[in-house]
Amino acid sequence: MSHCHGCSIQIDIPEGARRIVLAGNPNAGKSVFFNYLTGMYVDVSNYPGTTLEISHGHYQGDVIIDTPGVYGISSFNDEERVARDVILTADMVINVVNAVYLERDLFLTQQIIDTGVPVIIALNMVDEAEKQGMKINHQLLSQLLGVPVIPTIAIRNKGMEELANNICQARQGQSDVELQNELDQLVNRVGSRGEALLIMEGDTAVAERHGLESMNKREYIYLQRRQRVNQIVSHVITDVSKKTAFSNTLSRLMIKPLTGIPILLVALYGMYQTIGVFVAGTVVGLTEETIMIGHFEPAIRSLVSRFISEQSSIGTILIGEFGVLTMTFTYVLGLLMPLVIGFYFFLSIFEDSGYLPRLATLVDRVLTSIGLNGRAVIPLILGLGCVTMATITTRLLGSDRERRIAIFLLGLAIPCSAQLGVIAGMLAAVGPEFVALYSLVIFSVLVVVGTLMNSLLSGQSSDLLIDLPPLRLPRPKNVLTKTGIKSYQFLKEAFPLFALGAFLISTFQVTGILVALQNLLSPLTVNWLGLPKEAATAFIMGIVRRDFGAAGLADMSLAPIQTVVSLVTITLFVPCIASILVMFKERSKKEAALMWLSTWFIAFFIGGIVAQLSNLLGVASPVQVFSVIGVVLSLTALVILIARLIKKQDPAHKSTTKGVF
Repeated sequence: MSHCHGCSIQIDIPEGARRIVLAGNPNAGKSVFFNYLTGMYVDVSNYPGTTLEISHGHYQGDVIIDTPGVYGISSFNDEERVARDVILTADMVINVVNAVYLERDLFLTQQIIDTGVPVIIALNMVDEAEKQGMKINHQLLSQLLGVPVIPTIAIRNKGMEELANNICQARQGQSDVELQNELDQLVNRVGSRGEALLIMEGDTAVAERHGLESMNKREYIYLQRRQRVNQIVSHVITDVSKKTAFSNTLSRLMIKPLTGIPILLVALYGMYQTIGVFVAGTVVGLTEETIMIGHFEPAIRSLVSRFISEQSSIGTILIGEFGVLTMTFTYVLGLLMPLVIGFYFFLSIFEDSGYLPRLATLVDRVLTSIGLNGRAVIPLILGLGCVTMATITTRLLGSDRERRIAIFLLGLAIPCSAQLGVIAGMLAAVGPEFVALYSLVIFSVLVVVGTLMNSLLSGQSSDLLIDLPPLRLPRPKNVLTKTGIKSYQFLKEAFPLFALGAFLISTFQVTGILVALQNLLSPLTVNWLGLPKEAATAFIMGIVRRDFGAAGLADMSLAPIQTVVSLVTITLFVPCIASILVMFKERSKKEAALMWLSTWFIAFFIGGIVAQLSNLLGVASPVQVFSVIGVVLSLTALVILIARLIKKQDPAHKSTTKGVF
C-alpha cells in the first residue's frame, strides 16, 4: 500500500503506475467514464477530515481516481478542496466537459490547464448539444486549448474507446501569456506550478504549506480566465439555434415558485402513492409479514432451537423478539430494502431526467433560512423513507456545517415512512384540528431548530452552485443501474449496524436494563406529558424501531389531545438505533452524543409544552384547539425573530468564501 502524497488518502499505487484523475463539473457524466475504465474493480475511500468518498480503480496497470463534481479548485468548499489535492498530485487528468454547457465547464478546464498538469478532454453529450442547435468544432477547440479533445456520448459508449486509446496523449495546455510569466517566477519558490497558481488565487492553505502569504489576485485571474474561455467558445461554437423547445419551457416552469410548487406536489404525490401506499403497504406486507415473519423467522428459530433453548439468554439474543438472527434480517430485508429500493428508484428517475437539480433550485431560498441550501432537499426527502439512509446521503452537502444541521434535523423532526404509516392511521381517528396541531408543531420544531442552528453555529452555509442539465426522459438502464448500486451500498453499510443494534437491545432485555429504562421514564410521561404510564414502554421501543414506538401508542386508548402529544413526542424522540449508530459514524462521538441527548430533551420538552398548553387553554372544542395552534405560531415566530437578530449582530457569520465565477 503506497501513500498518495499531497492528497492524504491511502491508495494502492503499483510501481510505475500513473495516477489518472477524472475531473469535471457536476452532471458532466464522469461516473460513466469511471465505470467504463475501471469496470467492477472499484474501491471507495473517505477523504480524511471529510465524509466525501473518493472512488478509485485500476486500468491497464494505472490507477484511475475519481473526484467530486466541482466548478473550480479554489477551496470554496470540501469538494473543491478534495478535488484540488487530488488533481495536484495527478500524472494526468481526464477532464469530462458537458458540451451543452461548454462556456461554464471550460472555466474548470482552463484552471486545470493553468496548474500545468497534462490534460485530455472528453467532450461529452455532443448529441445533446446538437439537439439544442449547437455545433462544436472540437479540432479547433483542441488547438486553442493545446490539449487533445475527444467527442463522446458516454451513455451510448460512443467515443469511449477512442478516449481510452488516447489517454497517453494527454499533455500540458496553453495558459494566458501574462499569467504564465507570473507563474514561472513563483514556481522557483514553491516548486510546483499548480501550487503557485493556487497561491496567486488566494488559497491560504497552500500558501501556509510553503510559509508564504496568499496573493490577492483571485478576482483578476478569474476575470482573465473567463474572458479567455468566452473568446474560445465564441470561436468553436456555430449555428446556435434560438428556438425554445418544450423542454426548455417546462424547465423554467419547474424552478419558478408559482408553477414549480404545484409540479413538485404532483411529483411528491406520485412518490407517496408508489412508495408510501404500494411499497409500504402491499410490497412490505409480502416481504416482511408473509416471507420474513411468516416463513423465515420460524425456520431460523426451529434451526437454532435444536442447539440452544429459545428461553435462554443466548437464545433470546439470537432468536428472541429483538434477535440478531431474526429482527436484523426481517427489518433490513423485509421492511427497509423495499422502501430503500423504491426511494432510490424515484431518486434515480429525478436525477436522470434532470428534475433533481431543478428541485434543489426551487427550494434553495427556503432551506437557506435554516442553514442549508437546495441540495439538502435530497436527504430530507429520503428521510421520509429511511432516516438511516438519509443520514448517509448528507455526505453530498457542501460543508461540514450543513451536514451537522441536516443530520440533526433528520434525527429530530423527519419521521420515516414506517413511522408515518402508523402516525397517519392514528391521526385519522381524531379531528382535522388535531391533525393541524400535530403538523404545525413538527414543522415549527424543524424551522425553529434549523434557524437556531443557523444563527448559533459559526460560519455560513455554502452557496448553491448547480447546473441545470437538459430535461430528458429517464433511461431505464441508467435508472435500474443506479438504483441497484445505491441499494446495495445501503445494504452493505446498514446491515452490520442493525445487527449491532439488535444485539444491544436484546442484551438490555436479558439484563433487565430495558425495564429499568421504562420505569425511569414513567413519571415524566405521566406528570409532564399527561399520558398513561405504559407510554414509557412505547418510547423505549421507539429507540429500536420508530414504528415500534408508534405502534405501541396505537394499541392504547388515548384521548385526541393525548394522541397528538404522544405522536409529537415519539416523532421528535431519538431516532431508531440504526440511525443513532450511523449518526455516530458520520459525526464525532462527542457531537453525536450531544445530538442524541438533545433529541431526548427536545421531544419531552415540546410534548410537555403542548400538553400543558392544552390543559391551560382547553381542547374541548375546535375553537380551543385553534387557540393552542395560535399560541404555537406566536411562539415559533418569536423564537425565529430572536434567532435572526442574533445572527444579524454576529459578524462571525459573514461569508468570506465568495469569488468570481
